[in-house]
Amino acid sequence: MSKKRRVFDIDLPDEIETAPVPKKAFSRRGPMASAISENADALQSRKDAAETIRAENDALAHEFVALRDAGHVIVEVPLDEVKTTMLVRDRLVSVEDMELDELVTSIRDLGMSNPIRVVKRPGDGHELVQGYRRLAAYRRLRDAEGEGTWGRIPALVLVDAEDMSGLYRRMLDENIVRKDLSFAEMAHAAQVYAADPSTDASDISAAVAALFQSAPYSKRSYIRSFAQLMDLIGDKLMYPTQLPRALGVAVARALKVEEATQGLRRDLSAHEGRTAEEELSVLQRFVDGAPSAPAPKVGTTKRAAATKTTFHIKSAAGQVKCTAAQGRLEIRVDRDFSSIDRQRLEAAIAELVEGLG
Repeated sequence: MSKKRRVFDIDLPDEIETAPVPKKAFSRRGPMASAISENADALQSRKDAAETIRAENDALAHEFVALRDAGHVIVEVPLDEVKTTMLVRDRLVSVEDMELDELVTSIRDLGMSNPIRVVKRPGDGHELVQGYRRLAAYRRLRDAEGEGTWGRIPALVLVDAEDMSGLYRRMLDENIVRKDLSFAEMAHAAQVYAADPSTDASDISAAVAALFQSAPYSKRSYIRSFAQLMDLIGDKLMYPTQLPRALGVAVARALKVEEATQGLRRDLSAHEGRTAEEELSVLQRFVDGAPSAPAPKVGTTKRAAATKTTFHIKSAAGQVKCTAAQGRLEIRVDRDFSSIDRQRLEAAIAELVEGLG
């Protein structure tokens, strides 16, 4: 039996519209056009890379200038351009400086790991702010071995100079932090700070307060005692940096009587060519009440007068500041006296002293 096929009636349109098939666009580029396009792409890439490098270089240049102006970039400065006249040094030079000899040997053998710090002078050259002993060591090496290796010294240069008070504090800061300054040197720094007309300190107490703000009161008191000692007998001491704190304070306390001061000055003058140990022995005997240091008379209240006269005069070398005190005449002028022939300098000083009568 055959199956019946079902038939459905479907109405179809007479014509079926179909969307036209778009022809695929195809264009053929010649070799010259391809080369030009590739070259343009390469040029743009190089331009973008150059602009990126230029921007990085500009940023690095600005950063370098900022670091340099802040004194954080080490440069080599000609040794003869470093002056030590604008700021009176915090260092006192003893007759013997074995530590400087050791520093000279260390720099010669190993180099200098810690550069000096200088500030640009108003004219030419640089003014030393920190590193007096390192500069002295370099000068010794230059004098002994010539300009070749030692004619220039590594330095950090401050371009934007601080006020004079800030420079004095910078000068002291490094050594104070390292505990490398003696009490005599700290007292000396306070003395010259108080005597400098460019600072606002009128006396030793104000100078100590300004320079040693972070120090405890007891330490500031010791520095003031050493300043009094340096005023009265500093010109007679050959080894002030070797004076211990306790002995120095005791000597300063005993120097409040003028007769005792004169006695100690005579004792120190009588021991020419002494060693540091012998000088300390003289000072200890003075404190212990040896005959050279008579005890104060009963009822005596007169303090040793640390009189000081300061004045300014004009000269061909510029303004000269003079400070006159007991046993001391200090002349400050913007000139490097170490560059003057020694015989000429000695003759000039002898003529000055003789002329004063």
